[in-house]
Amino acid sequence: MSFLRRRKPLPPSDGDESDHDDNDKGKKPSSSSGSPSKEPTKRTKAKWSCVDSCCWLVGCVCSAWWLLLFLYNAMPASFPQYVTEAITGPLPDPPGVKLQKEGLRVKHPVVFVPGIVTGGLELWEGHHCAEGLFRKRLWGGTFGDVYKRPLCWVEHMSLDNETGLDKPGIRVRPVTGLVAADYFVPGYFVWAVLIANLARIGYEEKTMYMAAYDWRLSFQNTEVRDQTLSRIKSNIELMVATNGGNRVVVIPHSMGVLYFLHFMKWVEAPPPMGGGGGPDWCEKHIKAVMNIGGPFLGVPKAVAGLFSSEAKDVAVARAIAPDVLDSDFLGLQTLRHLMRMTRTWDSTMSMIPKGGDTIWGNLDWSPEDGIECKAKKHKANDTGVSKDSNGGNIEVQPEPINYGRLVSFGKDVAEAPSSEIEQIEFRDAVKGNNIAHSNTSCREIWTEYHELGWGGIKAVADYKVYTASSVVDLLHFVAPRMMQRGNVHFSYGIADNLDDPKYQHYKYWSNPLETKLPNAPDMEIFSMYGVGIPTERAYVYKLAPQAECYIPFRIDTSAEGGEENSCLKGGVYLADGDETVPVLSAGYMCAKGWRGKTRFNPAGSKTYVREYSHSPPSTLLEGRGTQSGAHVDIMGNFALIEDVIRIAAGATGEEIGGDQVYSDIFKWSEKIKLKL
Repeated sequence: MSFLRRRKPLPPSDGDESDHDDNDKGKKPSSSSGSPSKEPTKRTKAKWSCVDSCCWLVGCVCSAWWLLLFLYNAMPASFPQYVTEAITGPLPDPPGVKLQKEGLRVKHPVVFVPGIVTGGLELWEGHHCAEGLFRKRLWGGTFGDVYKRPLCWVEHMSLDNETGLDKPGIRVRPVTGLVAADYFVPGYFVWAVLIANLARIGYEEKTMYMAAYDWRLSFQNTEVRDQTLSRIKSNIELMVATNGGNRVVVIPHSMGVLYFLHFMKWVEAPPPMGGGGGPDWCEKHIKAVMNIGGPFLGVPKAVAGLFSSEAKDVAVARAIAPDVLDSDFLGLQTLRHLMRMTRTWDSTMSMIPKGGDTIWGNLDWSPEDGIECKAKKHKANDTGVSKDSNGGNIEVQPEPINYGRLVSFGKDVAEAPSSEIEQIEFRDAVKGNNIAHSNTSCREIWTEYHELGWGGIKAVADYKVYTASSVVDLLHFVAPRMMQRGNVHFSYGIADNLDDPKYQHYKYWSNPLETKLPNAPDMEIFSMYGVGIPTERAYVYKLAPQAECYIPFRIDTSAEGGEENSCLKGGVYLADGDETVPVLSAGYMCAKGWRGKTRFNPAGSKTYVREYSHSPPSTLLEGRGTQSGAHVDIMGNFALIEDVIRIAAGATGEEIGGDQVYSDIFKWSEKIKLKL
């Protein structure tokens, strides 16, 4: 009976409906079971809202993600390799496996010296906003705290603007061990591939050492604060003593090349400035220094970074979506915070171009004059001469490029004859008319441009063009506080007399043009780097819109060359290199400056140039490629890894083939008129 009582009544007929309409008007529906409420005969179809669409999309993405994750974990470990080989054919053995089959085994201990930004940093003491982050990575790893608390992260990653050391109440320290720089972030290797291949022939933790250091600090300050240089010295001595007296093979990468150059002078120098190892320490303890992607003479990219906190990629992103990097959304003035933070990192000043106009060129000349920017696959010792159909030579007439003009305000200035450029001196210009006088938020994030004022900004633009010599003065003008600290630790000139006692100061030790190599005739020095990738060499700038919180200078991404293969792309003049370091900087010292007995290499240590022609991966399954010449990806280059393993196993530079050159580095080196 209860079922019958709850049964839904049949809808009334048309006649019944009309009869009841008048009686039901104004009556409220009864709540009793005997008088059910009247329902409409037709249901209105629900509308699909934007929220529904978003939820549906998120659900589909999450479902697909979990499905892919499940399949990835369920598939056999060899499946990706099976698919790759099915498409590209059998893969070659990794260098470690290949050389293990040849019978190579552990001989010389190996020391890795990471470069800038690739080493992990962890928090040991912080402010209240960093609660719960003790010994968590602030740099490297997942970068999760950048998104959760970005301003707190910037505060803890910045150094004191006066001392170049820790801010009060903050201690950020380098991660130690091989894990310090094996991967930059999960899945993005730095040293991991090289470590794994060395392990194939028997290397392990006791024969490998990661010389981790706080790459934000000036080189000498890593010793002042953390005694890092002393730790490197002690570890090398221990490794030599516990491995039968076999000297170490040191493998620095990127800025680590300059850091280890500083170390080799520090370890010989007497205390308190040096390590007190004596003039023969390097000869006794180091077999070879295999420099990878070394910015020996600096990089133009450092100028753009310090001047406007951008390089080619950032400038392009800014042009595409200017509101993202320049907006004040949620108080996150992205590039201004980046400038404030990076200008406290003294290490960045170590990579300002060295050697001035003698090395990098002037308004009318540069060593790379005549370079072709047409993309091509390099061949060994390529001369760059084209052939016609009959095999005869064709004279190539590339577009003229003024690489010596590192910074030009306007494309017309970059291309104009020097006689037509009217430069108005900026060095003594009066600064004033502060651009941040009324905006307190600007003062919180700005570095030194608010002190420069529009008068100083206009003076910078009116000078029009800067070479390697004047760009140092430019940085002194726009960032005097930063450069005042930098002057204590770094120098960018060329020594007239290396026997002058002033060159015993540590500020000269990382400049190969102002210091001598150690007295180590049996120590070999390699310069190993990629070629065949367009690399930043000079910039076209413009004034930014006059806004209080904006960085007043930016790369003019609208400046393009007139030809398809022009060297000018998006306001940046490109030359040959590894995407970060031009060939000129990476190769000159080993190609000429240190070649044979020179005043920079009085002991005559043997030097070798080993170039690796870039070949991008043919498919996505290859990852970053095994023939890459890119600045970081080259660490997974099979040819480079094989060279490193052979030297570590006891071979000499001559035994692995001596020089391997694809670029015109020897021709360019001959154009540089430097007293040797």
